[in-house]
Amino acid sequence: MSDVALSLTEIKKLYNAGKPNEIAVLRGAELQVQRGEVVALVAPSGAGKSTLLHIAGLLDTPDEGQVQIAGEDLTGRSDRARTNARRSQIGFVYQFHHLLPEFTAAENIILPQLAAGVSQREAAARAEDLLGKVGVATRSDHRPGALSGGEQQRVAFCRALANSPGLLLADEPTGNLDPETSDQVFDALMGLARETGLAALIATHNMELAGRMDRTVRLEQGVLV
Repeated sequence: MSDVALSLTEIKKLYNAGKPNEIAVLRGAELQVQRGEVVALVAPSGAGKSTLLHIAGLLDTPDEGQVQIAGEDLTGRSDRARTNARRSQIGFVYQFHHLLPEFTAAENIILPQLAAGVSQREAAARAEDLLGKVGVATRSDHRPGALSGGEQQRVAFCRALANSPGLLLADEPTGNLDPETSDQVFDALMGLARETGLAALIATHNMELAGRMDRTVRLEQGVLV
């Protein structure tokens, strides 16, 4: 297995290409994230953070450049191949938790495992283990509406890690939380990353949290510095 969980090379992304209102969002962005490394991605609103994360997560395609996940070049691959790679190798967390409201915390973590072919017993054990690691095991049978914001986001982290991906991509995962809860959620994430060797790229406006990650990259005028 490659020690590089994510490699972006010369990524370019244009909107309205060839038109008078053409916008070059990414102008040759390059980044490598190693296994076990937690990297902060910071930039002003509208600079292209979400676009970069969507390309890194195979949800969008660059106009130019190369995307490698765990050493495999997935640039230009079929939708099916990209979907399979997302399902098995990448976890996503967003500013809003997006948990399924009709299912319990544990069930939200079990479902993606069942979709990947894991047995019900193994999936339930994995869910219980993850919830315990982030301190919400006692809330496993509660639906999202009965959980606090911090608990919801910790469950969302667990769901993202349910199928043991090598790479986590997070877009402002603590943006809706108060400072104390934000710290708790961030500490839970860092603990999981350290324990599992997970690589993570986390977009955040919170410079205090960014300073606690392994390093910070800034998106400026379409390139990463």
